[in-house]
Amino acid sequence: MMLKRTLLLLAITSFALTGCKSSGQTSGNVTVSETPISSAVAETKPTTTPATPGADPTTVPTRGSEGSTSLMKGITALRLADAGKGWIGGKGWIAHTDDGGGKWKVQYTDIGEVGQLFALNDQDAWATDAGTGKLLSTHDGGAHWSTVGTVPTQAFLHFVSKQEAFSGNAQTVDGGVKWAKLPVPVGIQGDAYFHDVKNGWAIRQVKDTIEVLRTQDGGQNWKSVMSRPTVATLTGNVIRSAGVDDAWIELIGESGMTQTSYSLFHTKDGGKTWQTVLVNSTAGGGPAPGFPMGENTGPKNTGSKPGPLYVVNTDVAFMGGSCPACDKPNSVGWTKDGGKTWVNGTESFTGYGELLLGMADANSGWLITNDNEQPSVMYTTRSGGVNWNKVHTFDAP
Repeated sequence: MMLKRTLLLLAITSFALTGCKSSGQTSGNVTVSETPISSAVAETKPTTTPATPGADPTTVPTRGSEGSTSLMKGITALRLADAGKGWIGGKGWIAHTDDGGGKWKVQYTDIGEVGQLFALNDQDAWATDAGTGKLLSTHDGGAHWSTVGTVPTQAFLHFVSKQEAFSGNAQTVDGGVKWAKLPVPVGIQGDAYFHDVKNGWAIRQVKDTIEVLRTQDGGQNWKSVMSRPTVATLTGNVIRSAGVDDAWIELIGESGMTQTSYSLFHTKDGGKTWQTVLVNSTAGGGPAPGFPMGENTGPKNTGSKPGPLYVVNTDVAFMGGSCPACDKPNSVGWTKDGGKTWVNGTESFTGYGELLLGMADANSGWLITNDNEQPSVMYTTRSGGVNWNKVHTFDAP
């Protein structure tokens, strides 16, 4: 028996290591205009990722008084269908609630660690395996989950219909079975973001200049729509879009002393004009990207590091803040006028792990805190972040 367990563990470890791949970038036959450097790109044709063989739909017992084979701990992903219904996932499980988080049912367990969850509505949802990229889907509210294919990148996954979705510059039109790469310029930083098949955004840094690039023809041509001199070196970015001409651009800078500098910009008109939403320079991380040394003016989010960004629409966005040196490290701020003003919430939350945040609309949302030693805790708001109520404490680590 011990030998069988050992062989099984070795096989699982080998499979996980083989399946782990970083989110890569590809470039196609593209043109970049109005930029200070060469627009030459590598000749790369769109690629297709073969489907993963399908698995039989799987359900598991309900957790709670009926018992369950899975403990809900170490929550890694969250997604709302509406204020009352939604999914969470962790290491080896996916769970669902239909009462706003008071009670949870584990629906699926044949997965490594849930990397992302996305829901079009309360019936159609998808989940990814963080290690292998395996994509699961449900079309009956989670009663049955089945393997669909493999997502070729670890970028933000969002479905625009039951058949079409994007993950970075990867697109599927058959529900996730096959994926093709849309062309992006050489040298972009992080992942591109496509709102739809024509409209996309990307970021790059050329020496001491940060550029935001936009395409309106599926990546064949890219145009620089924002250029800012910067002292900071980009170490990451987050791009979200709530409309054809809408983009929220988070630029992440350097870190030091548990602090990370970052900035947030917003456009509603395709990049013709930009609203500076946040300028979080820090003593340890230096100036926020796109701003000079010593720049301490501008709106600031609470915390010394950026938390999750959740965009509701072209006017409303929420963002968590993290303060690793604080007793209660987590906080949430928001804008409800497109970034013209920023409001910092007055409540803070315990938990030194990753903060998860999701909003159903401008008023209703969920927040989940994580910790290596304490149980994950879920809070909900119906007041747009002003007040949060604890609704569930999950299993201890």
